[in-house]
Amino acid sequence: MPIHVDDVMQLFCNLSQAKGMKAAVKHSGQGALLAGATAFIGGLMGGPPGIAVGGAFGGLLGAWMTAGQFRPVPQILLELPPAEQRKLYDKAIVILKCLDWTDIVQLTALVMGNASLQQKLTDVLINYLSKELRANIQYGE
Repeated sequence: MPIHVDDVMQLFCNLSQAKGMKAAVKHSGQGALLAGATAFIGGLMGGPPGIAVGGAFGGLLGAWMTAGQFRPVPQILLELPPAEQRKLYDKAIVILKCLDWTDIVQLTALVMGNASLQQKLTDVLINYLSKELRANIQYGE
């Protein structure tokens, strides 16, 4: 049976929910912009020492603003644009293509009943989240 992108996304949602996965997608651009802006303002107000103080303060403020933004992985997956979902699908299909199933319920049961498949798919998901989205991953409720 052909495997649809939506089915694979649903499988990843079920798998990540069962493992209690949450991820924080880093917004490094915002932090860098804030650090640069505060360094610039510090430089205008205090010269070279102001640049150092402004940059340090902006870096800390940027890190604080973007920290602790963990969201459930299923929410992140469902908000991905279709092109990004397809990237994840292409990586998962290598593992799933040899399975015989009729619907998403049976596919989910097959995967959840097999620790090796769970681990392989979890590795694909973690790799995608950490490399493509630059996310930090956290487990548990």
